[in-house]
Amino acid sequence: MDTIKPDICVIGAGSAGLSVAAGAAQLGRKTVLIESGKMGGDCLNAGCVPSKALLAAARVAQTVREAAAFGVKTGAPEIDGAAVHAHIARVIAQIAPNDSQERFEKLGCTVIRAPAQFTDPGTLVAGGTRIRARRFVIATGSRPSVPALPGLADVPHFTNETIFEKNFIPSHLLIIGGGPIGCEMAEAHRRLGSAVTLVEATRLLPRDDAEAAGVVRDALMKEGVRIFEGAQATSFRTIEGGVEAQIVTPHGSEIIRPSHLLIAVGRKPNLEGLGLERAEIEWEPNGISVDHRLRTTNKRAYAIGDVAGSPQFTHVAGYQAGLVIRHALFRLPIRADYSRVPHVTYTDPELAQVGLTEEAARAADSRVRVTRASFAENDRAVAMREGRGFAKLVADRHGRLIGATIVGPRAGELIAGLGLAIGQGLKLSTLAGQAIAYPTLAEISKRAAGAHFTPA
Repeated sequence: MDTIKPDICVIGAGSAGLSVAAGAAQLGRKTVLIESGKMGGDCLNAGCVPSKALLAAARVAQTVREAAAFGVKTGAPEIDGAAVHAHIARVIAQIAPNDSQERFEKLGCTVIRAPAQFTDPGTLVAGGTRIRARRFVIATGSRPSVPALPGLADVPHFTNETIFEKNFIPSHLLIIGGGPIGCEMAEAHRRLGSAVTLVEATRLLPRDDAEAAGVVRDALMKEGVRIFEGAQATSFRTIEGGVEAQIVTPHGSEIIRPSHLLIAVGRKPNLEGLGLERAEIEWEPNGISVDHRLRTTNKRAYAIGDVAGSPQFTHVAGYQAGLVIRHALFRLPIRADYSRVPHVTYTDPELAQVGLTEEAARAADSRVRVTRASFAENDRAVAMREGRGFAKLVADRHGRLIGATIVGPRAGELIAGLGLAIGQGLKLSTLAGQAIAYPTLAEISKRAAGAHFTPA
């Protein structure tokens, strides 16, 4: 068996692993990249990229439906399911070269397409090659979690890994799980012609600001999505033409008979087969244990991305990759800090959050200051007929921004500057004093900050 001794060995060619491998190779370090599945991981093949492509198609269909409000006369959109999914495939294909084996080999990486397994704390084997690296980075990601509900294992169902493989639009899609994936898929399929039923055990988007989540809920219901909150799917069985599911709600139980079923209740880390015990790496059910420097209990190994139980976002993986490169290659001090990292649900309206929600901030300190502005009073949003939603800013008792929620048009774009403001410790007075082009959606943050001073 051949033995190689690189500076760094990265396990997993998803967002986290690719970022580390690209950075290390471009810095001239001898880099090995190991991947047993598809290059690009979940984000490219079954997550961010295909979901946003599907949402884009759905938004076009909705724009056609609403065109008359702008004085543009059209007919009802005709949805071609196969063409929609061909569009998704083209988008993936266009982005795939950035994540390809060929690109990383040109960067100088040794790419091994095989499972990896540690044999001791400083050695792993993959594809008939023994790798003894100075540093290891475990970035194997996660996969959909499918609950052990009665009958579910025996009925056909989609997860986010398979929903984009179909080339048709379901006649009736039942979605179990009301997090970001569930809400995005509910909106997309409803706009593309499916009847959609959404079941959530708690409330829609439970990790986000409750008031903002309510705006998304109302938008989905207005478009015809049937939503059960505080509800449980208790059993499933296959019937002719689809699936039968029993749903227990606070008001009783109901039988739903959709044509197709999507399970979107969360994810679990890919830990199996890595030989973590032999590497002296500890883990828990939610992922590998890491310290504030993202190091595992084996000080030669780091874990980043979903496999480390981190916030499950591609941009978090990229942020962590930058930290690991600084520490592993340059021994610079680092500390992972997610307080300024935003997340977005790409429904219409979008919901974006960074820092503390109002509820979390008030629980920590009753003296926080909350101020807001409505998109109904933003001239650009009114011109676009997209006046739903608001921006909410949360500041500490000294007026420094500690959290922001935006639900409305382009919220994912608008939240970026507020994350920077939190990181820099800016005050509401600074945000209120900005000069922002008129008319723009970006004025919403200035207006929200200025609202704090209006009474004075």
